[in-house]
Amino acid sequence: MEKRRFVTVDGNEATANIAHMCNEVMAIYPITPSSGLGEMPDAWAAAGRKSIFGTVPHVVEMQSEAGAAGAVHGALQAGAITTTFTASQGLLLMIPNMFKIAGELTPTVFHVTARTIATHALSIFGDHGDVMACRSTGWAMLASASVQEAQDMALIAHAATLEARVPFIHFYEGFRISHEVNKIEQLTEGDARAMIDMDLIATHRERALSPERPKLRGTAQNPDTFFQAREACNKFYDACPAVVQKYMDKFAALTGRQYHLFDYVGAPDAERVIVIMGAGGGVVEETIEYLMKKGEKVGVLKVRLFRPWDGRAFMAALPKTVKKIAVLDRTKEPGAAGEPLYQDVVTTISEVGQVDNLSHKEGGQVANPSHIIGGRYGLSSKEFTPAMVAGVFDELNKPNPKRMFTVGINDDATKISVEYDPDYSTEGDDVVRAVFFGLGSDGTVSANRNSVKIIGENTPLHAQGYFVYDSRKAGSVTTSHVRFSPRPIKGSYLVHKANFVACHQFHFLERIDVLSMAVPGATFLLNSPYPADQVWNHLPDEVQKQILDKKLKFYVIDAYKVAREAEMGVRINTIMQTCFFKLANVIPADEAIARIKDAIKATYGKKGGGKIVEKNNAAVDASLAALHEVKYPAEAASKLKMIPPVPEHAPAFVKDVLGMMIANRGDDLPVSAFPADGTFPTATTQYEKRSVAQDIPIWDPSICTQCGFCSLVCPHAAIRMKAFDPALLADAPEDFKTTDYKGKEFPGWKFVVQVAPDDCTGCGLCVEACPAKDKERVKHKAVDMSPKLDHLAREQANWNYFLSLPDVDRSQVKAETIKGSQLFRPLFEFSGACAGCGETPYVKLLTQFFGDRMLIANATGCSSIYGGNLPCTPYCQNTDGRGPSWSNSLFEDAAEFGFGFRLAVDQQIEYAQYLLRQLSPQLGDDFVSAITDCKQETEQEIIAQRERVAELLKRLAKIDSPEAKTLLASADYLIRKSVWSFGGDGWAYDIGFGGLDHVLASGRDINILVLDTEVYSNTGGQASKATFRGAVAKFAAAGKPACKKDLGMIAMSYGNVFVGSISLGANPMHAIRTIRAAESYRGPSLLIAFSHCIGWGIDMSQGMSIQKEAVACGYWPLWSFDPRNESHPFQLASKQPAGAFKDFALKEARFAMLARSKPEESARLLTLGQQDINRRYNLYEQLAGVDHSSAAVELASAERGGNGDAKATEAKEVEA
Repeated sequence: MEKRRFVTVDGNEATANIAHMCNEVMAIYPITPSSGLGEMPDAWAAAGRKSIFGTVPHVVEMQSEAGAAGAVHGALQAGAITTTFTASQGLLLMIPNMFKIAGELTPTVFHVTARTIATHALSIFGDHGDVMACRSTGWAMLASASVQEAQDMALIAHAATLEARVPFIHFYEGFRISHEVNKIEQLTEGDARAMIDMDLIATHRERALSPERPKLRGTAQNPDTFFQAREACNKFYDACPAVVQKYMDKFAALTGRQYHLFDYVGAPDAERVIVIMGAGGGVVEETIEYLMKKGEKVGVLKVRLFRPWDGRAFMAALPKTVKKIAVLDRTKEPGAAGEPLYQDVVTTISEVGQVDNLSHKEGGQVANPSHIIGGRYGLSSKEFTPAMVAGVFDELNKPNPKRMFTVGINDDATKISVEYDPDYSTEGDDVVRAVFFGLGSDGTVSANRNSVKIIGENTPLHAQGYFVYDSRKAGSVTTSHVRFSPRPIKGSYLVHKANFVACHQFHFLERIDVLSMAVPGATFLLNSPYPADQVWNHLPDEVQKQILDKKLKFYVIDAYKVAREAEMGVRINTIMQTCFFKLANVIPADEAIARIKDAIKATYGKKGGGKIVEKNNAAVDASLAALHEVKYPAEAASKLKMIPPVPEHAPAFVKDVLGMMIANRGDDLPVSAFPADGTFPTATTQYEKRSVAQDIPIWDPSICTQCGFCSLVCPHAAIRMKAFDPALLADAPEDFKTTDYKGKEFPGWKFVVQVAPDDCTGCGLCVEACPAKDKERVKHKAVDMSPKLDHLAREQANWNYFLSLPDVDRSQVKAETIKGSQLFRPLFEFSGACAGCGETPYVKLLTQFFGDRMLIANATGCSSIYGGNLPCTPYCQNTDGRGPSWSNSLFEDAAEFGFGFRLAVDQQIEYAQYLLRQLSPQLGDDFVSAITDCKQETEQEIIAQRERVAELLKRLAKIDSPEAKTLLASADYLIRKSVWSFGGDGWAYDIGFGGLDHVLASGRDINILVLDTEVYSNTGGQASKATFRGAVAKFAAAGKPACKKDLGMIAMSYGNVFVGSISLGANPMHAIRTIRAAESYRGPSLLIAFSHCIGWGIDMSQGMSIQKEAVACGYWPLWSFDPRNESHPFQLASKQPAGAFKDFALKEARFAMLARSKPEESARLLTLGQQDINRRYNLYEQLAGVDHSSAAVELASAERGGNGDAKATEAKEVEA
C-alpha cells in the first residue's frame, strides 16, 4: 500500500479525490460552493486519471441539477457506481429523484456543500438548511466537521452505502469547510480499495437492469398495496447505523482515526454539554479544552450520522453526569417547536432515556427534558467563535436558561439572543495569526492559499486558510485569514486577534478599520504609493493612533510599482506574498522564495508559458529590495480622517444599515434593522464610493467628437455625457471642462463628458472605444487613462456639479443614435461587476431607454449578483423617482418569473380599463377614451400618458365610490410597462431553457435578454451549451467537443418571436436599433447579447476590440428576426466572414490552453469550429434572401405545382 502523505487542500479537493477514486460515473451541474467538486474530477478524467476500478470515470455535465440527479438515477439502475455534487437550491431540484433512489434501495453518495436556501434573499454561504430539507427522502446523512473529516467521511460513506443499500448524503458546510485550506493526511488508492468491498460492487451490478436478467422497477401502486410496500424497507434503515459504525471501525483500523456515530469530547464528569453537528464542532472542542484547564465540567457531543438517527447510540455517548444540554442547529425552521437536531435530542432523551430507565436515576443523564435548550447559530456562514461557545455554556449555567435562543447575533426583536464576550479568545501566543486585506482579482487570495500550502506541506506546522469575500464580482474587498500552529487547528472561525496584518490596497485605510484586529506588537504591512519616509503623513489620524497605541512594526512597499516594472500589470500577489514570508519569519526567506517560484511555475506554466513565469519571478526578486520599515514619530499628527462609509446626506436607512455593511460592520446590526420581507431600496450604489481604480479616464474636450462611445461602453456608468444650457455654468467649479454642443437639437448649449472618480473601476474600455485621436500627440485620445490620485479632488468636485445639471428632455433626443442614447440618464450605475464587464453595458443601455417603466425578473447568476447584492444596489431612479423594479427568484425560472409579471400587468390593465369604463360618466368619456386608446409607442406618447394618469389620480381622489378607490391602486398600470427577464447563457441555454421556450411560445409581450458569455461566469467558468467548440472551460477540460447551440434559430422557428443577435462592441448602432425594435414589438422578444468575460483569459480593457474581431470572422453573427416584416423578417447585419477563426481564437486563453496542452486535438476542434462558422453563415445568408411576401410565396407554390400538388407529393412520400 502506498505511503500516505500530508497535503494542504481545501474540503472540496479532499472530497473530490475520494469521489474520483470510488466512482465510475459522475453526472454534475455547477452550483456554488460545490462546483469545484465536479471540476476537479473532470480535469483529472481529461488527464486520464483512473479510479480504483481501473477505468477513467465518465464525468458529464448536465443541463440542471434535476438532470444530473436523473442521470445518476439511471446510471445506478444500469449498474454503475455513480455520484454527484451539489448544494442549496440544486439539492432541492434533486429531491424528486432522491425519493426514487432511496425507495429503490440504491447505494450511492451525494456530496453536498451544505448551503443556505434562498428565502427572503439569496446567500451562497453555508448552513444546514438544504440538507435538512431532505430529511424525509430516506437518505442517510453523514456530517463532516473539518477538511480531514470531509475526506474520511466521504470514503466511509462510499463504503457503507454498498452494504446498507441506503443512499448517503455526505455533507459539510459550504465555504467554511469546502473552501477552507488545511493540512490533512491524504488517503491513497490502496486505502480506498481496502475500504470498498468488491463483492458488494458485484452485488450492485447484479441488481442492475439488464435484458439478460429482465426485471421491472418504478411501478404504479394502488391504495391496497402502497402502504405495506413502503414499510418493507424498514429493516435496511434499522441496520444502517450499525453498518456505518462497522466501516468507521474498519477505517480506524486502517488509518488510526476512530470515528463514531456520536463522538463525545470533554470532561468525563461533564454537567453541561453542547450537542452539535458539522464544522461548529471543532470550535466547541477548542473552547472545551480551554475551559477544562480552568476546571469547568463541560463537554461536546458531535453528531456524525444524523439519519438514520440512532437514539441508543446517542444516549450511550452522553456522560452519565450531564445535567443540562444545549443543542445547536445551523438551520431555521420557522414555526416549528424547535430545529431538527434539537427535536431529535428531546425525543431521544424523553423516549429512549425513560425506556432504559436512565433519566430518573440519581446522577443519571438528564433529570428533565426542560433542561435541554435549543439554539440557532451560524446561518449563512455567520461567524461562530469560542466566545459564542462560552456564552452558550454561561447560558446553561443560569437557573432558567432560555429554552430557544440564537447566538452570534443581536436579536432585539424577539429578545432570544445569548450574550457573550467578543474579546474572549482561546488561541495560544505561539500561533501565527495573519489577516490580509485585498481586492477581488488582485491575486491576494491565490497568494495566501499558496502560502498555506507552502507551510503545510514543507514544515511540521499545521496550516489553515480561509478567505472571506462577498458574492460580488472582481473588485470587492477580500479578507484572507491564515493560521500556522504547532498543533492541529480544530476551530473553523476567522482570525480576530492578528499578529500580522497586511493591507494590499492603500485606499482601504480611508474606509476600513484594518487594524482593529491587530494585537499589540503585531506587524503591519502596507502596499503604499508613498515611500517609507513620506507615508506617515498620508495616513488617516485613526490609523496613526492605532499604530502608536499598539506599537506596531510598520513596513511599506509600492507593490504596484514593482508589478509595473516587472510587466505584471496590477497583479501584486506574489510581491506581497514574498514580503509576508520575509516579515513573518515562519520559514527562512530564501526557502520561502524558492517555494513561491515553484508555485509560480506550477500555476502559470501551462497558462502562458515561460514569459508569465519569468515576469512573476522578476517581481519576487525585486520585492525585498522595495520593502522598507517605517520609522514613525511618537505622536499622531495627521489632518486626514477616515471617510464615513456613506455621505452625511444619505437617507437614514442607507446610513444606519447599509453604511454599517459597507464599513464591514454588518455583524453588529440588530435584527430590528432589517426589512422582514427582504425588500430594500434602490439607488444606493451612489453612496458607496469604493474608489478601486488606480487610473481613471480624463477628458480632453479639444479633440472630442461627441460620439458617445466612451459612455456607451462603460460597464459601470462611471463616465457620462450631458448637454445643458450654458447659463448653468455660473456655479461650476473652476476646472469643470466643457465644449460647445454639436447638433441641431440643442443649439447654443454646452457639452460635457465627466468621470465619477470614486465609482470608476479603471477598466479602460472607454479609452479603447474612443475614436478621437490627437493628430499632434501620439496615443493621445479624447479620453486617456491617468493616475487617479493626481486628479481625484478636482474630479470629485466636477462630478458632484455634473450631477446637479438637469437631464435633457427625453422627447427632444434622437434616441436611436449612439449619442442620443447616451444623453439619457442611466438607471443602472456603479455595480459590483468586474472591471471591463461585457454584460453590464447592455443592462445600462436598456435602463437608459426603458428604465423608468421596467419590471425585471433576473435569473440567479452574474447579473443577479452585480444587480442585487448587498450592501448596495445599482438599479436607480430618475429625478421623478421612477426606475426599474427588480427581483430575483431562482436560477432556472427567470422566464416564467417574468412571465408572471406580464400576466399580472395584463390583468391589471384589463381591470383598470374596466373600472375606467365604469367611472366614465364621472371622469368624462373623452378623457377615458384618451387613456384607453393611447398606443404608447413613442417617448412623446408615453410622456402624454403619464400626464393623463396623473390627472386621473386627481380626479379619482374627488370621487367617493368603491370603484374610484380601487382604481387608485391600479391606475399606474395604465402606463405601459416594459417587462424583462435577464440572465446568462447557463440559464437560457441550459437550466432555464424549457421555461424560456414555453414563455416564447406564449405570444405574450415579454422581453428576454440573454447575456451570453459562453460560460457559467458566476460559478467560475463552467461550460454551457453556449460554449463554442474547442474552448476550454470547467467541465470541458479537454475542450468543448460539440458545436454551440443556436438559441436564436430555435426561437425564430415559432415565427412570432422577435429575435436579435447583437454585439455592442462590434456594431453599436445595430444593437441600439435591435434593442428598441425588440421592446416595441408587442409579442415575445429574445435578445442574445455577446458579452466578453474575464473567464475567457483576455485583457478586459480590449473587450470591445475582441467583440469586433468576433463579428468580423463570423464567430458571432449579427442578425435580427422581426415578425412585423412580412417580406424579409430575417435581416443579416454581418458581412461575409473575414479572417480565420483560429487567428481570433488563439488570442484567448480559453482556446490557447488546449493548443499548448493538446495541439492535435486543438487543431481538430478549431477546424470543426471554422466549419461551424461557415455553415451557419451560409444558412443565415440563405434565410436573409428568402422573400416571405404573399406574392413570392404564391410564385414559389406555383413553381412546385401548387399547394394541392405539394400535399399530394407529401402524401405519396408518407405512403412510401
